[in-house]
Amino acid sequence: MVTVQPAPAIPEQPQAPLLSKLFDPANRDDPYSVYTELRAAGPLHTAAFGLRVANRYADCAAVLGSQEWGHDREPHHLHPTIPASAFPASFLWMEPPDHTRLRGLVTKAFTARTVAALRPRITALVDELLDNALRAGEFDLIDTIAYPLPLTVVCEILGVPAADHPAVQVWSQALARAFDPDVLMTPQALAERNRAIPEFLGYFRELVSRRRREATGDDLITQLAAVEEAGDRLTEEELLGTCVTLIIAGHETTVNLVGNGMMALIRNPDQVALLRERRELIGPAVDELLRYDSPIHMNTRAAKRELVVGGEVFAPGEGIVALIACANRDPLVYDDPDRLDVTRFHTAKPIARHLSFSLGHHYCLGAPLALLEMELLLAGVLDRVADMELLTDTPPYKPNMLIRGLAELPVRFHAA
Repeated sequence: MVTVQPAPAIPEQPQAPLLSKLFDPANRDDPYSVYTELRAAGPLHTAAFGLRVANRYADCAAVLGSQEWGHDREPHHLHPTIPASAFPASFLWMEPPDHTRLRGLVTKAFTARTVAALRPRITALVDELLDNALRAGEFDLIDTIAYPLPLTVVCEILGVPAADHPAVQVWSQALARAFDPDVLMTPQALAERNRAIPEFLGYFRELVSRRRREATGDDLITQLAAVEEAGDRLTEEELLGTCVTLIIAGHETTVNLVGNGMMALIRNPDQVALLRERRELIGPAVDELLRYDSPIHMNTRAAKRELVVGGEVFAPGEGIVALIACANRDPLVYDDPDRLDVTRFHTAKPIARHLSFSLGHHYCLGAPLALLEMELLLAGVLDRVADMELLTDTPPYKPNMLIRGLAELPVRFHAA
């Protein structure tokens, strides 16, 4: 078991200005300096949307890993402008027993064994995408590699036709933005979200109907449609919500893992050189990239009973935000946390698990798939790319706070 050092006593400081800085889009490119200030100012802060925000690893891990904190009240806490009936019936925002029942129906599609069987297809897709990148020489890594890799894979698992991938990407981007608190979103973003929800659900309603009529494929939608037909274990709304959840969770976060991770490596060529020398570090390197610049920066939970975090009492139903990316750089847990070190998780010594996949019964269902996709991409890059360079020092970020990643990453690849 990893021992987390106790936090030192910190004098009280004003909290509101720090959270204003954190949620300011102008600081989207570097929230980590703000995170450092937040940790120094105290373990809990109160955000504009009314929830207290935890920033230290020990508190975030305790909240995320405990079934005494639920995830079913996030729509109520962060998205009060949407009627509850408009939300997809997603297991993402459920607690046992419904969470257990729905997640159990799709888990087999994302087990380590099932994901391992996808290795040849992912390898071929990585080669195809690298072919395109190397032919171009200069390209946008987000558009050329980061989006098509995970989007193609999860769409093929579900059975979404290739011709529909572009539309699915547009809907998914709008809904990924919608995970941010309503009070932090522009009227335009809110309008795009409100349009995307019924359009996305309508698309999957038609696709499920088609798959039910055909009933010949081995894709996940066909399998889930058969379950829904068979009885009361899966309603139509639950089926539609599950499809939407798997699309968003199955690729939007991996897009950011690829973009954030590749930028971190390009900016740290010594770490790329180390990976070239020691290929056994590829797997641990992916975990370090997830810790260093997490695709998910925060998550919410709500107390199921009276609970205490950071010395403060939370009544039943009260929510808390766990700043995952901030906790991942807690110096009380990780040595030199602001340094990228691809050897960090390649050690026999106990080391705290990063929180980028969460913990407990809401641990990311797609973690094995995301890890394999990034590992195979890194292996392909090390094999086929001799040198990588950024074409800008200030690549633009998407406006998202919760699911944070680059909008563009202009790069140049030189073939090996």
